[in-house]
Amino acid sequence: MHEITPLVEFVRRHPRLLVLTGAGCSTQAGIPDYRDADGAWKRSAPMRFQLFVGDDVARRRYWARSMVGWRTMAHARPTSAHHALARLEAVGHVRLLVTQNVDGLHNRAGSNRVIDLHGRIDTVCCLDCGQRTGRRDLQDDLLHRNPSWATLDALSAPDGDADLEGLEFAQFDVPACSACGGMLKPDVVFFGENVPRDRVADVRSALAESDAVLVAGSSLMVYSGFRFVEDAVAVGKPVAAVNMGRTRADPLLALKLEHEVGAALEALAAALIG
Repeated sequence: MHEITPLVEFVRRHPRLLVLTGAGCSTQAGIPDYRDADGAWKRSAPMRFQLFVGDDVARRRYWARSMVGWRTMAHARPTSAHHALARLEAVGHVRLLVTQNVDGLHNRAGSNRVIDLHGRIDTVCCLDCGQRTGRRDLQDDLLHRNPSWATLDALSAPDGDADLEGLEFAQFDVPACSACGGMLKPDVVFFGENVPRDRVADVRSALAESDAVLVAGSSLMVYSGFRFVEDAVAVGKPVAAVNMGRTRADPLLALKLEHEVGAALEALAAALIG
């Protein structure tokens, strides 16, 4: 793949990378992405934190869609992009992998130096007492409480969601926290929430020890990830991106490859490792 030669040379010049990944790494696993090639929403914007905590029907609607969509997330397997990045980490090229995805597939592929910037969808937290439990356990409870919904089918949407519309969500039964009776929420950063400060600090610490940033499969339209590109450029560290379509960082990039991210990263790993 001669077209990835500039990327191979980029990594050879900058061997310690901070890698920032997005939805493009997981589309081959059957998890849809949010945005088109121009960076615009493909569907309605995702759930906002204020709506989730403040609107009972909206919250029930979220969990109903999540119950149906969890099938896709639970059965997703790491893609070629995830495996290639795990290989690159194993030989020392990845100082830290920062993913904007919530699917946990980087860890399942074997990457160890991972920060889940927006949390993990396979964990549920209580907004009152802070207890964390597995999403699979909640799925069993949701199915038990809502048996008539168990056979519904819908198109998968990003982050374990499903395009479930036109139903009476007010009667969907959502359990409370088993420890305190509080409100349960997926352990992810919703729109309208802030990424925890310690995560941001850890990323910036790793950036200081890295030679460059590699963006893989992200349009960077969400500021929570884009800010690290701004940080890198501000201190003179180059940024390369592999992404199909426009990114928010295009004017800041030292190198951009418009190529399917899995194939490009596989070729990069093969060139660097063999």
